[in-house]
Amino acid sequence: MKRRSLLSFAAAAPLLAGGCAATSASSATSKAPALLGTGDLGVVIERAQGALTLVNTSRREAMGRVEGLGDLSHASVVFSRDERFAYVFGRDGALTRVDILEQRITHRVMQAGNSIGGAISADGSLVVAQNYTPGGIKVFDAATLELLSDIPALMPNGERSRVVGLADLPQRRFIYSLFDAEAICIADCSNPRKPQVTTLAGIGRQPYDALLSPNGRHYIAGLFGEDGLAMVDLWDAAPRARRILAGYGRGEKPLPVYKMPHLRGWAMAGGRAYLPAIGRHEVLVVDTATWAEVGRIPVAGQPVFVMARPDGRQVWVNFSVPDYNRVQVIDTPSGQVIDTIAPGKAVLHMEFTPRGESVWISCRDDDRVQVYDTHTRQLQASLAVDAPSGIFFTARAQRMGF
Repeated sequence: MKRRSLLSFAAAAPLLAGGCAATSASSATSKAPALLGTGDLGVVIERAQGALTLVNTSRREAMGRVEGLGDLSHASVVFSRDERFAYVFGRDGALTRVDILEQRITHRVMQAGNSIGGAISADGSLVVAQNYTPGGIKVFDAATLELLSDIPALMPNGERSRVVGLADLPQRRFIYSLFDAEAICIADCSNPRKPQVTTLAGIGRQPYDALLSPNGRHYIAGLFGEDGLAMVDLWDAAPRARRILAGYGRGEKPLPVYKMPHLRGWAMAGGRAYLPAIGRHEVLVVDTATWAEVGRIPVAGQPVFVMARPDGRQVWVNFSVPDYNRVQVIDTPSGQVIDTIAPGKAVLHMEFTPRGESVWISCRDDDRVQVYDTHTRQLQASLAVDAPSGIFFTARAQRMGF
């Protein structure tokens, strides 16, 4: 009996030990902070405070705040591939790396005198800033923000041009436009310390912003100095710029432009692109197979952002002053405005959740971010945020040119 008891105890010992280990691990886990995924997180720019409000899009609530980011009067954000880090490009030329989960700044560099945006490489290793002062782009190591190269945007007279419309391309390449030089540049940063730049000249006057098609094939720069856009097919063996929609406002007296339109909304749906017409109360509709205009949609004011819902069924439009308290919704199959909502005073930006069931809208002068159901257009949540402007969700990390 004694021998059987000893054998039984020996057989049970591993189970007892395992049980003790499980208890210890459980106890340790209970003391650790709760794990949190990053796929449904995002940031809202607090324009006046130089801060970020961190948000959870599933719970539709704020989850924290990070201060000390400087001048965010015109700021943009890109995300690391793992969606944990936000790279914030400030108007004062600062580039700041923010850990969203730990809610703190990890790195910060003053890299220019005036900056309006940036991009991150497809492999997540490089962050690039586009600068007004001094005109050009700068390439940084994404992990350390070490400066790897400084690429001036030179005009024929040797002066520097302001850079706009920066977007990432496959294979550590970037594309951008020169506002003052009528040019588009493609920078191959395979060797980030010795980038190779190809310049496409004579693209049209004053390119002010640009978009990249979701598949990375077409780069389209809007032209502020003339009616029309410049388009580059990046799948061509030798890419070149060609004019599209030239003279779309011919014969019409343009209105004063109160706010420069933006093209960063991926307004492409069902084989068509939806683009803001400068100085007009219209959205231009373009066939993406031929790049010819196929229609115009009258809207309530001068469009600023024209953004397609991720499924392409709707396009949402906000406006410059004096109509910037309104947002209109276009049904893409019919090409008709189907709803007009009034989220609040001074609507500056919109951002769809990854699958498009909700849209977040910043209302600067009401200090609110309003969240709407895109199907019913009913208000789902209202968040108090100080002077909100840009809204950026981490799902952008998985999209090209966004």
